[in-house]
Amino acid sequence: MEKKHFPLEPKENSRLVMIFQIIFGILCIAIALYWAIFQFASLKADSTMWITIVFLVGFGAYQVAAGFGKIKKFIEIGSERIILKQNSFLPKADLKPSDLEKIDIYPLSICFHMTKKKKMILRFGLNYTEIINPVKDAVAEFAGLNGISVEEKKEEI
Repeated sequence: MEKKHFPLEPKENSRLVMIFQIIFGILCIAIALYWAIFQFASLKADSTMWITIVFLVGFGAYQVAAGFGKIKKFIEIGSERIILKQNSFLPKADLKPSDLEKIDIYPLSICFHMTKKKKMILRFGLNYTEIINPVKDAVAEFAGLNGISVEEKKEEI
């Protein structure tokens, strides 16, 4: 089985947008540093200025990371593991066949039952539905190659 990479976001940003994100992030960080260095006397009097500086640095760092493509959400399915990054801030999860006990496939989610942990759920949204069936098929193929039981279930309310 060849590696299959599926983005979990509706669209990829163009190179121009990524460059603007990096520039804007650096600009936010530079403004925050300017306030912290050159307006230090007024910062002692006004504590809300520190909140603004922390926000600008955090937002700038997020924009720079987004510009370099470090916060993309994706699932990558290969023959020996599944790499899942479903949150922009949290690290990616590496799911090996030895760690998986069973996989439940629902119409809008996939539940990975782990041997040591309880479970990990990949939830699809309703905005980007054309990716759901290819991901489900690739996960089922991965499970079949590695002898992991797969069960398709229907959601009941």
